[in-house]
Amino acid sequence: MDFLDKLVLPQSAEHIELLHYMLILVLALFVPFISIIFGGTFASIHYGKKFRKTKTLYYKKFSKDIIEYVTVNNGVGVILGLVPLLAAILIFAQLLHTAQIQTVSFLSLAFAFLLVGLFMIYTYRYSMVLSNVFESVNLNTDIDKDAEEDYRKIKAKSSYLSLNYGKSGLVILFIGIWFYVAAITSATTFTSWNFPGMITALAAPKVLLNLLIFIAFAFTLTNAAILFIHLYWNNSKKDEDVSYTKFVKDIASKAGLKASIILPILIAINLFSFPETNLTGSIFVYAIASILLIFLAYHFFYMIQIKNDYRFGSLIFFVLILASVAFIIKDQKAMTNATKSHSLVLSTEYDKILAELKGEGTVVAFNGKELYDVRCASCHKFDQKLVGPAHFDVLPKYVGKEAQLVAFIRNPVKVDPAYPPMPNPGLKPQEADAIAKYLLEEFAKKK
Repeated sequence: MDFLDKLVLPQSAEHIELLHYMLILVLALFVPFISIIFGGTFASIHYGKKFRKTKTLYYKKFSKDIIEYVTVNNGVGVILGLVPLLAAILIFAQLLHTAQIQTVSFLSLAFAFLLVGLFMIYTYRYSMVLSNVFESVNLNTDIDKDAEEDYRKIKAKSSYLSLNYGKSGLVILFIGIWFYVAAITSATTFTSWNFPGMITALAAPKVLLNLLIFIAFAFTLTNAAILFIHLYWNNSKKDEDVSYTKFVKDIASKAGLKASIILPILIAINLFSFPETNLTGSIFVYAIASILLIFLAYHFFYMIQIKNDYRFGSLIFFVLILASVAFIIKDQKAMTNATKSHSLVLSTEYDKILAELKGEGTVVAFNGKELYDVRCASCHKFDQKLVGPAHFDVLPKYVGKEAQLVAFIRNPVKVDPAYPPMPNPGLKPQEADAIAKYLLEEFAKKK
């Protein structure tokens, strides 16, 4: 997005680190809310359809209650559904400035689809309320004919909106979520992302895996939210109709447990889909924390469903919120690791601009050692072979030939058949030059 690039300000290494923390915060607000909106809308439409088939009034009431529970009001939809995503777009534009990757474009498309989808879903919510009001009103035979005609038109319109806007809004919201998941996946696998086209990116296996995780989390969290609101938040109302409370409890606890069963397996697959160079201890810690919290939610679902212990309705929602936040942090840690080299480039550019503004004669150069540690150290060592040969064995032929070494680093070709081909590290000329200087300096020290 070229216009966003014009808004980007140079960032120091400290500011880049701060942006990562801010990103965790805004996504911790956005993801749970939009998940509940998606899951709640799906459930509301599903149980509304069951009412029309079975004519069971509890399904009608449950459908209406769900959409009112999850949407809260228009202001919450804007504050938690749109503002955090807009903030995330601006943050990603800063963190991935000059990077040739579709993350910001996908997030912008996600924002557009979510804006339309949320508008239609909130229209569905209020039209459902109007439809219920109209259905409960009996026309007086003495009513004015024009007023009666207006009444019938408005009733028909609200009925149309409640039947169609919910489904359309859900589909559009799903497309927006798909783009969002593709954006996050591209950022967390920054160094290995190789899907330049929109269709190939959306259909990438890692994107589809993360989309499945998002949907499973959405349904699980939605049912936990229903239990929390009905059994705890509206505690005074649950005793007004005991049979309806049991109806809600049975459906939400069973559906939540079913939706969450597959989550630990999916999270484990997601964890091991990251490149080895991006995996760190903290990523494992947050992934395991998310899985353990989901297992705890299993226990709460069981206690509510089988033991009829409604006290756990106040805990299960927050446990799953923490599980989703742990998963978000895990992804952001992976993104931090994947974009470490790019962040180094951005901070170096900041130092260069700052030096020029200060009128200093010299500027900060790329740090060859830092670039080497990020891009090369996982496969190479100086004094022993790892994935590739030992540097001290091959560097002698490049003494006095720094330009050739830079060219090889930027576009490696297979030389020794005993070793696998070296992948292209995607370095800029200045970065390759800095690494080459560092290698030759270390070799000179050895001599």
